[in-house]
Amino acid sequence: MNLGGREVGSRQSRLAKWSMRYPTVADLVEPARRRIPYFAFDFLKGGTGDELSCERNYRAIREVELAPRYGGPISSVDIRATMFGRELASPVVISPIGMDGAIWPGATRILAATARDLGIAYMPSTMATASIEEVAGIAPDNAWFQLYAFADNDHDVSFDLVRRAEKAGAGVLALTVDIPSPPRRVRDMRNGLLPKMKLTPEKILAMLSRPAWLSAVAREGMPTLANIRPYCTPGAGRDELEAFVRNNKAGAGVTWDTVRRIRDLWKKPLLVKGIMHPADALEAVAAGVDGIVVSNHGGRQFDPSPATIDVLPAIRAAVGDKLTVLMDSGVMSGTDVVKAIACGADGVLVGRAFMYGLAALGTDGARHVAHILHEELRVALAQSGADTLEGARQLAVRHPGAWSLAEFGIQDV
Repeated sequence: MNLGGREVGSRQSRLAKWSMRYPTVADLVEPARRRIPYFAFDFLKGGTGDELSCERNYRAIREVELAPRYGGPISSVDIRATMFGRELASPVVISPIGMDGAIWPGATRILAATARDLGIAYMPSTMATASIEEVAGIAPDNAWFQLYAFADNDHDVSFDLVRRAEKAGAGVLALTVDIPSPPRRVRDMRNGLLPKMKLTPEKILAMLSRPAWLSAVAREGMPTLANIRPYCTPGAGRDELEAFVRNNKAGAGVTWDTVRRIRDLWKKPLLVKGIMHPADALEAVAAGVDGIVVSNHGGRQFDPSPATIDVLPAIRAAVGDKLTVLMDSGVMSGTDVVKAIACGADGVLVGRAFMYGLAALGTDGARHVAHILHEELRVALAQSGADTLEGARQLAVRHPGAWSLAEFGIQDV
């Protein structure tokens, strides 16, 4: 067997062993905590304020019930999804994670390779630790891009990032609208990460006590905001890059006029990410976008926010089939994916779960998470009698936390 064959065999052996030892994403959380510095784990797990919206996301999706159907014709289960004219291996999209390389060094490149090899989409963040050019080079058919706008100078940087994403070959652009101001992420404040990271003896000791993480840093280099480098001085260090993001209020200053201007510039599929109200979804329709991401930013922006799955049905009812509707926040299993599809989503973005996999298991941890999600999705579709994603949309749903259109002050659409 050649070297490549040995590597494949070794990977398959690891994945098989992990399937028995870590059969769910939840099984990876504690190993992840033990393997990376405490401040990196808190950055990954934490939310804003009292973190009520984080817990609300998980609780709400757990409470959704689906009534299975039996006795129908038995067919093969098919988890493939078509989004924006392209067939993907599943409706799972790897979500943007800011400063992912601080959680696990090299994360952006690893996630891009995972998406490429498994035939799923990956939406790296503007705040990722590899550039959109590098991601698209690794996964030319699988790369999307999440845009954080920079309002200064009439969005010069925003529009340049759009042009870079187009030139790199990103297939879908997602403009994030839910960051009107920086949130109060209390864990990060207590850990000395905000407004900028302070290197203390405690942090140094925490890093030295995580040899696998340190080894990855030595291999991959210190994480940096790679997409921001062109807008800073040559060779800019972490302090200058982070200051640019702070001073230019990354993500703020987005209006529906901004969306329309980006729509004029970007000719490929365009998403608006961070929609939590049907009226805003209808604004997105009017702006001419192709889809939305129903998202409360994983509970990291506005703590009183409802769970995303609880507002999803009303948003779907408002837009009908005018838009592709994706959802994120709270998805930790393939069963959660089926619930999201049954409640109105065309696909889901998953971020924390993939990062738990990387933090707990290293490079192949992201593949293991994808394997978990896909296997759970297949089983859930088979057990429900749905067999396909289209079948899942026909399932009977009991959704105790769902908001009605009337609760949004909307009587008719």
